[in-house]
Amino acid sequence: MENIHIDMLAALPEITVLCMAMLILLTDLFIKPQSRFILYGLAQITLFAAALFTFQTHVPTVGYAFNDMFVDDSLSDVLKLMTYLGSSIMLVYTRQYMQIRNMYRGEYYAMVLFAMLGMMIMISSYHMLTIYIGLELLSLCLYSLVAFDRDNPKASEAAMKYFVLGALASGMLLYGMSMIYGMTGTLNIAEVASALSEESNLKNPILIMGLVFVVSGLAFKFGAVPFHMWVPDVYHGAPTSITMFIGTVPKFAAFAITTRLLAQGLASLALDWQDMILLMAVFSIAIGNLSAIAQTNLKRMLAYSTISHIGFLMFGIMSANLNGFASSMFYISAYVLMTLAGFGMILLLSKKGFEAEALDDLKGLNQRSPWAAFMMLIVMFSMAGIPPTIGFYAKFTVLQAAWQAGFTFAVVFAVLMAVIGAFYYLRIVKLMYFDEPKVLVKTDAPLDMQLVLSLNALALLLLGMFPQVLMSVSGLAIATSLQ
Repeated sequence: MENIHIDMLAALPEITVLCMAMLILLTDLFIKPQSRFILYGLAQITLFAAALFTFQTHVPTVGYAFNDMFVDDSLSDVLKLMTYLGSSIMLVYTRQYMQIRNMYRGEYYAMVLFAMLGMMIMISSYHMLTIYIGLELLSLCLYSLVAFDRDNPKASEAAMKYFVLGALASGMLLYGMSMIYGMTGTLNIAEVASALSEESNLKNPILIMGLVFVVSGLAFKFGAVPFHMWVPDVYHGAPTSITMFIGTVPKFAAFAITTRLLAQGLASLALDWQDMILLMAVFSIAIGNLSAIAQTNLKRMLAYSTISHIGFLMFGIMSANLNGFASSMFYISAYVLMTLAGFGMILLLSKKGFEAEALDDLKGLNQRSPWAAFMMLIVMFSMAGIPPTIGFYAKFTVLQAAWQAGFTFAVVFAVLMAVIGAFYYLRIVKLMYFDEPKVLVKTDAPLDMQLVLSLNALALLLLGMFPQVLMSVSGLAIATSLQ
């Protein structure tokens, strides 16, 4: 009985999100369309309650539940709190966009919460079976959300591509896990690590093949080269509000399972997976930056920008030490904040019947709305890695970790690519400040969205000037979990 109580307490945030998601679906049946602001309120209350329970049940030690399939540690608590914050900001940004496009329905909020539940399960998974369950719950919700605008052929096409490639990647991950299970006799991450530390033949072909499939599955979830083919089409085809969701908070869950599998479970095979991640990181930075230069659509440009950012993130992971993983965690937090603000600006400029997707739509933005132009300038500077924004410090920390781990030539190459990549970010600044406006529509967004977006953009500056707080939180979370 006591074990059941401990299990329920550890999973209290997940239980809260699950119950509230079902309550939102039921509530939607009994309210009128004009009263759907209630659903938005319930979703935000859910995120606040989950954050409160996560904070209150936090302990500095590592706790296990459900027969060691579920872990409650500093890493899971910090990543969950970041997930709640990112999801809450996303809901604020997307409310008006969904309303004016007739997508403001209970299914949207329920799907977002179910997807977030999948992320929470992934973040706290300490067993390959629970990792896969959380991953599938997240993936199925994202496929549905991409096709949420049923009358949009681009969205339906993007959802189909995402579904087919996502199913393939999930199969690869599952196949890799089955090979590792065959060689170690367990799916528990700690027991896998223990079995591999006693294994005399770490070059066993089945074990290496299993590792290749696992890393490939993880790379797809991040959108790293050569598993990046879905990113531009899904970002472009999905409604902008859904693109914002796909491109931000699920990255926390992907980082969590990468840390659990590679740093905790497969640490004995680090020399093998470091080489794989090095290749993916280098090609992601190169292809992401070079492809982004040729884009005229803002969402596709941000998609290739994401691929580039994932490459930088992997520089920390391939360092295979505490400093590297802490730097990657800091980077993923900075990336999510930057991407939320970037897509928030697209939503701010979009109107009924008009999507602010083309680069030309940003021409002369400073003449229309100086404050909006300034916020976008901060976002672009941060993504380019220009000081004093958080993007500069994030890039600096992951490259420093890779340099200390001995990847000198890769770091030099990444710096050169970052300089090349700065071109397409600064091009947007040039369009906003030096070109004549193409459209003279003024920004008209809810006050709460304008306020949160302003705080979001200013946070990129503030955290860039004082990065110690976020860096120390990331370092402590990683150190506690990987000790």
